[in-house]
Amino acid sequence: MKFLAITLIVHRPDPVTGVHKPTHERFREVLDNAVLAEELGFDGFGVGERHERPFLSSAPTVVLSHVAALTRRLRLFTAVTTLSLLDPVRAYEDYATLDHLSEGRLDLIIGKGNGAAQRELFQVTPEDQWDRNAESYEVFRRIWRQDRVTADTRFRPPLTDAEVWPRPYQQPLRVWHGSATSKESVELAARYGDPLFSANVTHPIAPYAELIRHYRERWEHHGHDPADIAVGAGTAALHVARTSQEALTAYRPIFESNLAFQRAAGLPVVFETLEDFVARSSALIGSPEQVIDKVHRYHEQFGHTVLHVGADGGGLTGPQHRNSLELFQSEVAPVLRRHIPDPPFPWAPVRPRPDLAPVPADR
Repeated sequence: MKFLAITLIVHRPDPVTGVHKPTHERFREVLDNAVLAEELGFDGFGVGERHERPFLSSAPTVVLSHVAALTRRLRLFTAVTTLSLLDPVRAYEDYATLDHLSEGRLDLIIGKGNGAAQRELFQVTPEDQWDRNAESYEVFRRIWRQDRVTADTRFRPPLTDAEVWPRPYQQPLRVWHGSATSKESVELAARYGDPLFSANVTHPIAPYAELIRHYRERWEHHGHDPADIAVGAGTAALHVARTSQEALTAYRPIFESNLAFQRAAGLPVVFETLEDFVARSSALIGSPEQVIDKVHRYHEQFGHTVLHVGADGGGLTGPQHRNSLELFQSEVAPVLRRHIPDPPFPWAPVRPRPDLAPVPADR
């Protein structure tokens, strides 16, 4: 099993202390967390894309380029690239450049995106968002694979024998499809034979497990080998401590603050108590043994081989956050790596271009 640390770069007051960090400091924290993730042995680091409050993740290519310069081993993920809001030509240019700068360490997770404010910002409607996502992905993947592209598009000017530069480092870039509860993302992933990443954050396990089962059915319907399926899954929260009591005590004020925020904002509340949140959500809060057991139970339903956890403390103190990640990597991850297989492809650049000489690892 592979493990990612992911951030959406949420920028709101700390749920426990109420301190609201300056924007510059929040970005520095993201970079520090990426370096820490590599130091502790995580396999990848992801940055989301949102174009509305309270997120600072409107430019993931810029952030990931800086992360690429600070690290050497981590694969870099987007979580997710909102292709429904973007011109696929411009998105290709940004990500092909990032792929070169990172020497082929880039994976994309794409999705239509959430949030009314960012739809209004880009003049995208709920009715056409899925069509935009599918069209943008089709154009994006063709540009990545073909030196010249002709495409009769609806949502951007048509392309006629178009060349787009730079040409890619990886051939092709691996693209995952991010999915919450919608079958549209699942169908797109299954049709093209691409891996699926389940959000697995807001609800109990049932709707996510149902969607992953549907993905497997559609995968085979489209003629792909079941042995080639790769599924990733997210987690609602992470805090690993020596005992469950210690973990619950540390996380309780965070949960209660987040619950009050949800109610004040008029958001639906799924889990009314911390105990219910720990029991029925994907949150990994407890002792190493409890966390291992929970990931195994989810794996029985999902068959996932990649897991993402939050890169941010989210209300934990700096020492609590670091200790949690250290415990995860020292006592949880090794057990899960032994018991759960890796994805059915190398965790390495995808078919690097033959005209590009490999760069020494110690450069």
